Amino acid sequence: QVQLVESGGGLVQAGGSLRLSCAASGRTSSTYVMGWFRQAPGKEREFVAFITWTWNGSTTYYVDSVKGRFTISRDSAKNTVYLQMNSLKPEDTAIYYCALGLVPGTQRGSYDYWGQGTQVTVSS
Repeated sequence: QVQLVESGGGLVQAGGSLRLSCAASGRTSSTYVMGWFRQAPGKEREFVAFITWTWNGSTTYYVDSVKGRFTISRDSAKNTVYLQMNSLKPEDTAIYYCALGLVPGTQRGSYDYWGQGTQVTVSS
């Protein structure tokens, strides 16, 4: 089993920044993908970003709406992935979830494990 624990959410004004963290524990593979999704009230959960995790490096991918503002990164030693969010907008308000899978993807079905979510609220 794998456990994912997110932290770092909160309330911020438009234009501000937050950094989310997601710590993975349990039976994680040496090669996997971690992603961030978000779900706003009344909307479907949507993909935000993922980072692949292999022995020789990583690659990243973002949804267009966050490119240039959000950065996903990892700390291999801590089994932790981060989402640095800059220039936040009110439309970024959502519950943010991290997820872990074995195959890179932008669909929920690509991921086998999910965290409990952390609330991000951006005021105008």
